[in-house]
Amino acid sequence: MLLRISLFLLFACSPTLVWASNEPTASHVLDLTHHWVGYLAICIFSLAYTLAMTEEVTELNKSKPMVLAASLIWAFIAGVYVNGGMREEAGQAFRAALIGYAELFLFIMVSMAYLNAMENRGVFDNLRVWLLSKGFSYRKLFWITGFMSFFMSSVCNNLTTALLMGAVIMAMGKDNRRFVTLASINVVVATNAGGSFSPFGDITTLLVWQSGVVPFADFFSLFIPAIVNFALPAIVMHFWIPREFPAAVGKAPTMKRGALAMIVLFLLTIITAVCFENFLKLPPAAGMLAGLTYLKFLGYYLQKTEDKSKGSDFAHVYKLFQVELPATQQNQSFDVFKSVAHLEWDTLLFFYGVMMSVGGLSFIGYLTMASNVLYIGMDPTIANILVGIFSAFIDNGTIMFAVLTMHPDISQGQWLLVTLTAGVGGSLLAIGSAAGVGLMGQMKGIYTFSSHLKWMPVILLGFFGSIAAHFLLNGHYF
Repeated sequence: MLLRISLFLLFACSPTLVWASNEPTASHVLDLTHHWVGYLAICIFSLAYTLAMTEEVTELNKSKPMVLAASLIWAFIAGVYVNGGMREEAGQAFRAALIGYAELFLFIMVSMAYLNAMENRGVFDNLRVWLLSKGFSYRKLFWITGFMSFFMSSVCNNLTTALLMGAVIMAMGKDNRRFVTLASINVVVATNAGGSFSPFGDITTLLVWQSGVVPFADFFSLFIPAIVNFALPAIVMHFWIPREFPAAVGKAPTMKRGALAMIVLFLLTIITAVCFENFLKLPPAAGMLAGLTYLKFLGYYLQKTEDKSKGSDFAHVYKLFQVELPATQQNQSFDVFKSVAHLEWDTLLFFYGVMMSVGGLSFIGYLTMASNVLYIGMDPTIANILVGIFSAFIDNGTIMFAVLTMHPDISQGQWLLVTLTAGVGGSLLAIGSAAGVGLMGQMKGIYTFSSHLKWMPVILLGFFGSIAAHFLLNGHYF
């Protein structure tokens, strides 16, 4: 309902049909903002997004309504263009939006392949049990899981990080509900903050980096503001953590053969992606795909040097590309994060639906109108803060893609500000980020929307504290 109201206030106008063209020689593009197709596209997108946001209630995977919405929006747009004798324009615009999604998909696909491989080798299990074996107090564990979430999410995706830390929290605090709730909130804030200063830490920053509006090195100027965003709420919540010690467990298991090599190759893959973008001016996805071959060769080596009866050490690649394993190895097939495998692939298709739908609304002309309201009708600082607050209700990747599609004429400091606010704004509500949604599913009845909402004023303190730190430390970018 909130999304419908905001879109209505932003886009409401009277029904007419006009032509728009940036240059006299350019291909004419229809302005459908006042046409019935434009209004219908808004209704379709709003309904689909509402269904996606209520996934936990309806049990309808969020990708289903969004992919259907994208298909319908572009079908109606293309129908108008074809009937108007313009048979190429809609197809060209669709392909341009599809290229942007393809780069994002390939980048994330490689990251997931590495994470799945490291999970198969026992990297994350080793980390979890190592933490449990040290006998840390609840307060120490609160800070340890928070800082680990912060730094891990700058390299891994925030959902994977949150679920890993959530498993530790549940194991350590199963007898202390208050600790589990506060530690879960802390993990959500930390993962979103940690992802906001790294070009590959979150969908938001990845979109910004791939668009080229912020150079790779400039992202790290947000490190201190991100620390402030995480630390201020954590300091307040610290005093509500019980002064108790959970029961410790035994020694951490030994990681399987090849685990450390996979960690090193993952770091090399990230370096390759950065070098492709900075020095060769190729998309980061090209570097990530090159890095996937590192993992393939390692898998080949492990297969050739291990006992064949142990099965495939690289089953996750067969799984990733949906290739059936040889019969002799099927009992060793790799299962991609059993509890969240479907959720992650569903999320990738969800972003296809979102990005293509937003691309359609942009082609219609609505994002130009929204850009005029936000970045011409008001101060860009206020606009970027509002974008961050909106990201608590609407997925931050969606918000950022919309802003990038608007492409407002703002300073580098403002681009960094909107990257920060969109990244950390999702922490204000439990539904504002994949980390929060994932933990709610993992800790049903313990970490809930209402339990997170109680601490929203404290999280808001960190939100504005990070903005103040950005202006104080990065004033030279404005």
